[in-house]
Amino acid sequence: MKRINNLYEKIYSIENLQLADAIARKGKSKQPGVIGHDRNREENIQKLHEMLKDKTYQTSEYTTFTIFEPKERLIFRLPYFPDRITHHAVMNVLEPIFVSTFTADTYSCIKGKGIHAAANAVKRALKDLENTQYCLKLDIKKFYPNVDHDILKQLLRRKFKDKDLLWLLDEIIDSTDGLPIGNYLSQYFANFYLSYFDHWMKENRRVKHYFRYADDLVILSSSKPYLHQLLSEIKTYMQENLKLTVKGNYQVFPVDARGIDFVGYVFRHTHTLLRKSIKQNFSRMLKSRKNAQSIASYNGWAAHCNSKNLLKKLLHEHV
Repeated sequence: MKRINNLYEKIYSIENLQLADAIARKGKSKQPGVIGHDRNREENIQKLHEMLKDKTYQTSEYTTFTIFEPKERLIFRLPYFPDRITHHAVMNVLEPIFVSTFTADTYSCIKGKGIHAAANAVKRALKDLENTQYCLKLDIKKFYPNVDHDILKQLLRRKFKDKDLLWLLDEIIDSTDGLPIGNYLSQYFANFYLSYFDHWMKENRRVKHYFRYADDLVILSSSKPYLHQLLSEIKTYMQENLKLTVKGNYQVFPVDARGIDFVGYVFRHTHTLLRKSIKQNFSRMLKSRKNAQSIASYNGWAAHCNSKNLLKKLLHEHV
């Protein structure tokens, strides 16, 4: 694999920092951090340019808060200036490089992919009836908090040889334990951390029907014993290469008996339905009629599955 150099100057260029500022503020122009930054916008961009150029930049102190839906998570937040602008400046340059390392089988936080692309890929795979009789479904125990910094840095050094760039990435990685949920860069670091595992699955283990959304994995096969053997190999790979643990709630089951609960849908060979919790949220949203944008979003979910009867029922209940 060719290692890439001479990227850091592109990141701290005034033009890239201005672009990062323009992207980072989208939909956030009324937030206090953006308003405060705008009082000295040009001076701040120049100051950040100098901080990155001179390598005096340090990640600011995090604030945290907890969310409880879809599950309880601690969310980390950084100031708009200088940190969120810096993260966007990094990704303006590195995003196409990161994406080029991913296999076609990962869908989380990648432009042009996402939940509906993952759902469509699973539906296409299920047309191969013979080789999709059984499903292995698993996820990783506390994935973001358990990402090992030393391993992540080693993986980054397999891709990049720009020492100044690696200094900045190391500084951001070491700013807190694991990968902080809420950081713009964390979602790309997370995908990159698992990207060599993805390649191992596809190229070494030659798994045909493999899908990953963040740390949720679905693998389809004609053989239940094969999936159990593969699960054992995955556990070993995760532990030995990434210091990660497969969560104990993994499942190996016949697809038609249970359906595959993945990315908000339940997939079977004959049809696809919305996950029960999403149907309940959709119903509550229709009942309240408070958020037209959210209702449109749920309609988008419904458009990617067999939802004619569901929509008829919900609309009848809430007319």
